[in-house]
Amino acid sequence: MDKKTLFDELNRNLKMYKYAIEIFYSEEDEGYIAVVPELPGCSAFGKNEEEVLKEIKIAMKLWLETAEKDGREIPQPYGKELLKELYEKTTSFHTLLPQGSVL
Repeated sequence: MDKKTLFDELNRNLKMYKYAIEIFYSEEDEGYIAVVPELPGCSAFGKNEEEVLKEIKIAMKLWLETAEKDGREIPQPYGKELLKELYEKTTSFHTLLPQGSVL
């Protein structure tokens, strides 16, 4: 593997881990589903959280490789910004509650 190919692979792998991953349990499927909202159609299934996380990492890698090969635009990862926005909404909600309130 030449240096450029190695650099491109490393860059792709580092970028892959910056995307937000949502994992939830599906009663209907009797297992866990993971989705990457920023990568349309990128999802995976697993019988437990560890398995679905492993599977979504594979799906993300394949999604990014395919998009690159097809010349499609690869969305910028906004995982950190999404978490910050969620945190701000949560903290602003709690400031509206009377002190000592329990949800």
